[in-house]
Amino acid sequence: MKISAVIPVTIIAYLIMMIVIGIIFSRRNKNVSDFYLGGRKLGPIVTAMSAEASDMSSWLLMGLPGVAYLTGGAEAGWTAIGLAIGTYLNWLLVAKRLRIYSQKVGAITVPDFFSNRYHDKSNALMGISALIILIFFVPYTASGFSACGKLFNTIFGWEYHTAMIISAIVIITYTCTGGFLAASFTDLIQSIVMTCALLSIIIFGIGKAGGVGAVLDNARSIDGYLSLVNIHNTETGGADSYSFLTIVSTLAWGLGYFGMPHIILRFMAIEDKNKIKTSRRIASIWVVISMFVAIFIGFIGNLLSKQNVIEELQDSERIIIRIALYMSEHGVLLAIIAGLVFAGILACTMSTSDSQLLAASSSMSENILKGVLKLKLDEKKSMISARAVLVVIAVLGVILAWDQNSSVFRVVSFAWAGFGATFGPVMLTALFWKRSNKYGAIAGMIAGGIMVFLWKFVISELGGVFAIYELLPAFVVAFIAIVVVSLVTEKPSKEITEEYDTVIAEMKK
Repeated sequence: MKISAVIPVTIIAYLIMMIVIGIIFSRRNKNVSDFYLGGRKLGPIVTAMSAEASDMSSWLLMGLPGVAYLTGGAEAGWTAIGLAIGTYLNWLLVAKRLRIYSQKVGAITVPDFFSNRYHDKSNALMGISALIILIFFVPYTASGFSACGKLFNTIFGWEYHTAMIISAIVIITYTCTGGFLAASFTDLIQSIVMTCALLSIIIFGIGKAGGVGAVLDNARSIDGYLSLVNIHNTETGGADSYSFLTIVSTLAWGLGYFGMPHIILRFMAIEDKNKIKTSRRIASIWVVISMFVAIFIGFIGNLLSKQNVIEELQDSERIIIRIALYMSEHGVLLAIIAGLVFAGILACTMSTSDSQLLAASSSMSENILKGVLKLKLDEKKSMISARAVLVVIAVLGVILAWDQNSSVFRVVSFAWAGFGATFGPVMLTALFWKRSNKYGAIAGMIAGGIMVFLWKFVISELGGVFAIYELLPAFVVAFIAIVVVSLVTEKPSKEITEEYDTVIAEMKK
């Protein structure tokens, strides 16, 4: 086989495998609960790795190395630290309690949980939270499709839009057929492929760059590059201060975890609540190692560009793609490994997109059509509705991703802030504060959502102390709104508080 044919064959084999898994797991979907939550049958390893694979997305193999490639360690480093802390705390604080509580109230989606937790018969909580999921998941999914388009455009020279549409079709196919179980098990495989991709690139890249010492020496020679308190300015060639306020703002990425529907659903789906500790350890270790490796790949790419091993990139998010293409020129074995690297980038994107599509689909089908609009759908019609909505959302994602110059990192950043601010404070207070009520929850969601947009597009434009990540102020505002409104409105009913106490008692067993 010619080397030039190895990469496409490897990628096609990988895509076919994902579709086959979807078909296999389609037989296990007996009802809508199976389709959206897998019947709560996930084991600890699948739970951990599918949660983190769906978390990291194309941001891990494209966005994070790209930021490190251009500006050094400060922004990428503090973001990674914040995410590592957030990952651990999310597993520690939310996972077990949500697993118990969601089963207690019979919730199979995140809007279900909020509505059932507060016994909201008006379905206002359900409707608002479902709309929030749709608003922020469509652009999030679009960023994944964009990453796929960039990948195939760079590798094969395929027209960007054609490549993006083909990728979307594959993701839609296995997600529509297999549902949550297919998404979770493909995510497990994809996390393995992602790990192999990162390790392959860093080993090959270090070797071609002249060793770890050469990479670090190059980083030290660039102003502000190898620093956590300065950032390299690509326009001036100098260093800008990375202030304490900016560091705190960047660390706030970790707050987003408490509100991520596609991650939270994994907590709700784990089979044995007592094995969550195992999942937490696996997830936390994998996240720390993978993000460190991704950042260091950015450093390697910077040196390889200077050495003219690879060309200097205008689009820094393609750095891993360029290194892998260079790798593929060094024999059949390395070409196969390069093909797995590209499959890894696809894995990042697909593992997040499938989970997001399911979460968005469930919000529309289960929560808006059946919950809010009260449409009477039997199991068969519910499944058809779920799959139809999933396709529509994917099409909207493709439309939003039509501009190939959009940044994966920036789009994900905004959607992450949206979920973190609207759902994070509500989730924490729902699980840990018995006095919270539905009025506070509604106020928190609305206040958090408004502040994300207001801070991003208005307040941050003032610069100075206001130029911080919108998630931090929006999270604080939402939390305050929940507390204040809950305290000035009526207390939760005795039925709600007794239910809460039952969950707390179950936590201690």
